[in-house]
Amino acid sequence: MEVLKEKVEEEEAAEREDAAERAERGEKMMRLMEVRKEETTMTQEMLRDLERKLSEIEVSIPEKPSTFTKDTIDISKLPLSYKSNTPKEEHLLQVADNFSHQYSHLCPDRVPLFLHPLNECEVPKFVSTTIRPTLMPYPELYNWDTCAQFVSDFLAMLPLPDPLKPPSYLYSSTTVLKHQKGNCFDFSTLLCSMLIGAGYDAYCVNGYGSQDLCHMDLTREVCPLTVKPKETVQEEEKAPPKKYAIKPPRDLSSRFEQEQEMKRQEEIKAEEEKRRRQEEERLMEVDSAKTDPLHGLRVHSWVLVLSGKREVPESFFIDPFTARSYSTQDDNFLGIESLWNHKNYWINMQDCWNCCKDLIFDLGDPVMWEYLLLGTDKPLLSPTEEEDNGVNDDDAVENLGKEDEDKSFDMPNSWVEQIEISPEVFETRCPNGKKVIQYKKAKLEKWAPYLNNNGLVCRLTTYEDLECTKTLEIKEWYQNREDMLELKHINKTTGLNIDYFKPGHPQALRVHSYTSMQPEMDRVMEFYEKARVDGLIKREETPKTMTEYYQGRPDFLSYRHINFGPRVKKLVLNNAESNPRPVVKITERFFRNPTKPADEDVAERVFLILDERIQLRYHCREDHITASKREFLRRTEVDSKGNKIIMTPDMCISFEVEPMEHTKKLLYQYEAMMKLKNEEKLSRHQAWESELEVLEILKLREEEEEAHVLTTSIYDTKRNEKSKEYREAMERVMHEEHLRQVEAQLDYLAPFLAQLPPGEKLTRWQAVRLKDECLSDFKQRLINKANLIQARFEKETQELQKQQQWYQENQVTLTPEDEDLYLSYCSQAMFRIRILEQRLNRHKELAPLKYLALEEKLYKDPRLVELLKVFV
Repeated sequence: MEVLKEKVEEEEAAEREDAAERAERGEKMMRLMEVRKEETTMTQEMLRDLERKLSEIEVSIPEKPSTFTKDTIDISKLPLSYKSNTPKEEHLLQVADNFSHQYSHLCPDRVPLFLHPLNECEVPKFVSTTIRPTLMPYPELYNWDTCAQFVSDFLAMLPLPDPLKPPSYLYSSTTVLKHQKGNCFDFSTLLCSMLIGAGYDAYCVNGYGSQDLCHMDLTREVCPLTVKPKETVQEEEKAPPKKYAIKPPRDLSSRFEQEQEMKRQEEIKAEEEKRRRQEEERLMEVDSAKTDPLHGLRVHSWVLVLSGKREVPESFFIDPFTARSYSTQDDNFLGIESLWNHKNYWINMQDCWNCCKDLIFDLGDPVMWEYLLLGTDKPLLSPTEEEDNGVNDDDAVENLGKEDEDKSFDMPNSWVEQIEISPEVFETRCPNGKKVIQYKKAKLEKWAPYLNNNGLVCRLTTYEDLECTKTLEIKEWYQNREDMLELKHINKTTGLNIDYFKPGHPQALRVHSYTSMQPEMDRVMEFYEKARVDGLIKREETPKTMTEYYQGRPDFLSYRHINFGPRVKKLVLNNAESNPRPVVKITERFFRNPTKPADEDVAERVFLILDERIQLRYHCREDHITASKREFLRRTEVDSKGNKIIMTPDMCISFEVEPMEHTKKLLYQYEAMMKLKNEEKLSRHQAWESELEVLEILKLREEEEEAHVLTTSIYDTKRNEKSKEYREAMERVMHEEHLRQVEAQLDYLAPFLAQLPPGEKLTRWQAVRLKDECLSDFKQRLINKANLIQARFEKETQELQKQQQWYQENQVTLTPEDEDLYLSYCSQAMFRIRILEQRLNRHKELAPLKYLALEEKLYKDPRLVELLKVFV
């Protein structure tokens, strides 16, 4: 009895504590309602004034409530979950209606909640069940930026039927993907489904946005592709001046002229700054004249990504229209009514007077965010110390668990089918394969791969003015080009064209800058040096010069500069190949060769062809400040009379830091000059080859631009015509071979018909003979098969008898291992003998039946049936 009394007292104490807690919660709610009423009375006059102003504004509202007409949707092919609700979904709709009534009663100044719009079958569906978390099978869609860019490119934007209210229809993501169009809520639902499937903590947001955000107006925004990354300039550490360093030469330029030049530059900068300021003032006046009368009232939906999952350091917004990320402090987002994911629905209880800048996105705080369902994965706030005093932890946990069991309700599974994107649709991206986006002083055009014959997938046009009439530059991106062209940059002001190539070009081109495709004009070519044997990195060409830069050559050549003279006029056709430009001067520089001493390692050599001189400059040793030099006067080997010229000391002028004996000898100088003559011929030949290579590259580029052939992957079975034709031919050959084999297997008369003359009609006597031969042959095959089985049976029996006889003779001397081998052999032999006996008996039973079946088939064969009717 005392134990029962104690239990009753404990239950009564727990009930009193529960009642006190409920009373405390009721008092908090009453205080909250009083605060709400006070706020309501304070804002009544402001609301009346706002309503009066809004009544003066005329807003054209479309008659159709849906983003695209219902007639375009084939409802008959949709699954049952689209056309009806499960009992759990009906229960959820009742809970949502009850929650909406309580919310409207407690917060009469707030707009109605966006809870259960109609779907494409006009069935009310809760917004959280419209989200279908899906992980796409494409690695490009594993990150939030690529997911947002895909949704932005793939769907076409449709405005809301009423810019002041959420839509009354919210279609499934499968329908939106099929029609490739939707409003901001359709965009957000699809993007949120993909982000949650990829592991992000993402939510759909119902709120208010700026006019530019709601209308996808980017004419005031700068295109991200035009923003140049900031170059980090590394300041070189100046070496401390040496005590005995050589003083630099005195600056003899006029300070007065420098001051005048600085004043002139400052005046130019001030004039440009004044012009820019005036332009900004004019734009501000134009923008102020276009003030949005519905500012702060336009409904918009976007995606919120909270920090935590997928190593997201800070929460941010994603505009699904533009795929751009924004900070939660951005001015384009003016307020939030509610947000939801696939598990729960939250209402914002915070004031948005300062847009979204002061909002705290702690969804576990019920004061700031009121949730619909109790079963949320967001942790609730921990109670304060004052509230926790005097409360037993075990009882609190037990009571909380009972209360959760009473009020918790799991969100039903999504009624939307699995979101699937085929490879063809994923590759197409844009609606109809094309999309145009207008930015501030720029226009961005996108195409699907293989839509354009030249492989163009993106074009960015930059303009000088806001009206987009004067073009500054054009950037074009290409894909799947056979010539590996990746980017083409055209500057309309200077006329400079820059082509960028991926690795794999036939001439190993990397960058080609030019103003004209005509030869002997200003151009710069950069190459992939690892793809070239000569190690050429860069080639610069002007009408009179050509400069080449090398790296990684065995002869350590790093630089070659060629000066050309005026071309000699000839009577033949003036062609660059047949009439090359005469070479006047060749300058070559070399890297340091560590295997040679510095005094013998040439750093620079100059071939003065017209002056018949060769100048050499050697590398400077580390402990010297000057380098050795040498100059040769190149003369012909014979004079006008044919006499051989002898090397004289005046033909070589040298300056040596540390003179050596062998360098002063005429033999050494003569051999060096002969070697330099050969190298001069080689350099002139290489210069001629460089000119021919430039002409070849230009000709190849013209052919590539005219043909612009596109490549297709061997795995692309739809576009690769060669592989498709080859595969179809192989399948056709295999099918024909299979048919021939089947016919050969089934045609039991084929061996006997082959003995007759081809094309001859069978006679009755020949038909009888064919039947008899076929039956006799089949009978002989049956007999041969029986004899074969009988022979194998007798062979196995004889071998077993031999083994048994051997065992009886050697039984005394056998080891246990030998006996085990004998027993295992006997068991296997008996098994084979039994199998052969069964096969022989079965063959004897089936042989007559097979013979009769073949005879019946022969009488029914269409080739023999007419001739054998008499014998039936």
